[in-house]
Amino acid sequence: MVGSEKPQWSSSFAFFMAATGTAVGLGNVWRFPFLLGENGGGAFLIIYILAVLLIGLPIMVAELAVGRKGRASGALAVERLSAQEGSSKHWGRLIGWLCFIIPFVGIGYYSVVGGWVTDYLGTTVSDGFSNAPAADEGAPISPGAVFDTMLANPWRLLIGQTLFLGAVTYVVSFNIHSGIERVAKIMMPGFFVLLVVLAVYAAFVGDFARALNFLFVPDFSAVTMKTVMLAVGQAFFSIAIGLGIMITFGSYLPKETSLMKTAAAICLTDTLVAVIAGMAIFPLLFAQGIDASGGPGLIFVTMPGAFSALPGGDFFTFLFFGFLFLATFTTGIGTLEAAVGRLVNRGTSRRKAAWLCGGGAWFVALGAMLSFNLFKDLRPLAMLAKFKDNTLFDTLDLIIANLLLPVNGLLLALFVGWVLKGKHLKDEIAVDDAAKFYPLWHAILKYLVPVAIIAILVSLFG
Repeated sequence: MVGSEKPQWSSSFAFFMAATGTAVGLGNVWRFPFLLGENGGGAFLIIYILAVLLIGLPIMVAELAVGRKGRASGALAVERLSAQEGSSKHWGRLIGWLCFIIPFVGIGYYSVVGGWVTDYLGTTVSDGFSNAPAADEGAPISPGAVFDTMLANPWRLLIGQTLFLGAVTYVVSFNIHSGIERVAKIMMPGFFVLLVVLAVYAAFVGDFARALNFLFVPDFSAVTMKTVMLAVGQAFFSIAIGLGIMITFGSYLPKETSLMKTAAAICLTDTLVAVIAGMAIFPLLFAQGIDASGGPGLIFVTMPGAFSALPGGDFFTFLFFGFLFLATFTTGIGTLEAAVGRLVNRGTSRRKAAWLCGGGAWFVALGAMLSFNLFKDLRPLAMLAKFKDNTLFDTLDLIIANLLLPVNGLLLALFVGWVLKGKHLKDEIAVDDAAKFYPLWHAILKYLVPVAIIAILVSLFG
C-alpha cells in the first residue's frame, strides 16, 4: 500500500513501544552484559554510549527519514528517493537487498537464542533448574550441565527455536495495528516492570557496590581497537540500525512526528535498559563470586546458578527469564517485519510474506542451531587465522553484527548525507525545535559517521 493507503501507527505511544521493543532485546540483556564483562566494564560502557550518540543516533534519524519520505520499506523507499534525485538506481538495489538479507538471516540465528530462552522459561515454569538432568549420569547438577545438555540435544533446540520463530511469524502476519502494536503495548510495559523489580532485588541481595564500581569506573588499560569495534558493533546490534527496521517503521510515521526527538528517546531508553540490566545481573554474580566475563553463556549458565543460592531464587529465576523472553520476542517481531515489508511492498500479501520469510529463516536457523552439536567442529572461516575458531553460529553473528550492519549503516549515511538534497531532508527532520540541530546532525552523518565506520571495518580484518 502506498500514498494515502499506507498504514500508520495509531499513536506516538504505539510507535515508541514498537520501536523500543525492537531495539531493546537480547542485544541489551544477553549480548551487552557479556561484552561489558569481557572488555573492562565502565570503559566499554563509555565507548558504547559515544558510539550510540555519534553513530547510532544519526543513522537512526536517517533511516526514519528515508522511510517516512519514501513511504515504503528499505528497497522501495531508497529507490523512490533515488529517482527523485536522479541518482543511480544501484543505491536502492544495494541498500534494499541488505535491508532484506540482514534481518532475514538475523532473525534466523537470533531465533536460536530465542529458542534457548523459550526452553529455559519452560523449565522455570515446570520443575525449575534444581531437578534438571545433569550432562553425565551420576554427575552433580549444575547450571552449566543444564546448558550443555540443552545444546547437545538438537531436537530440544529445534522445538524451542520453532516455537519462538513460529510465534513471531504469527504476530507479524497480522497488520501493524493487530500484530506489532498490540503485542508491543502489552509486552513492553511488562518488560520495564520486570526489569525494575529485578534491579531492586539485585540491589538488596547482591553485591551492588561492586557492580556499580564495575559498571561506572572505567579501566582504560583494557581498551584496544577490538574493544572499540565491539562497542560500535554492539551499538548497531542493540538499537536496531542498519537492518532496515527503522526505515520500515518510519514509513508508518505521520508527518508531524519529530524524528530527532523520537530517535533520541529510543536510543536513551535502549541505553538505560542495557545499564539497568547490568545493574540487575552483575550484583548477583559478584555476590556469589562468579566471573563477570562469562561469554555468550553468561545469561544461561551463570544466572541460574547465581539465583539458586539467593532468597526466592526459583521465583526470581522465573521472572528473569520471563523478562528475557519479552525482550527477545519484541525484537524478533521487529526484525522479521523488516524482511516482510520488502515482500509486501512488491505486492505479496502480508500473511503470505510473513510465513515465507519466517519459514525461510527457520531453515537458516537450522545450520546455526546444529553448530552447537552435530556441526560443532565446523569452522567456516578456518582459512582466516583471526576467525579460525568461529563456529557457524559465531560466523553468522560476526557477519551480521560486525560486518553487514556497519556496511549498511555506511551506505545509508553516504546516501542520506551525500546523495539526498538538503531540502528533502529538512522537510522530514526539521520539525518543531529540532530544526536547530539539523546542521550538526547532517555534518556528523556526512563526515564523522562514514569515517568511523570505515575505520571499524578496516580493524575487523586488520
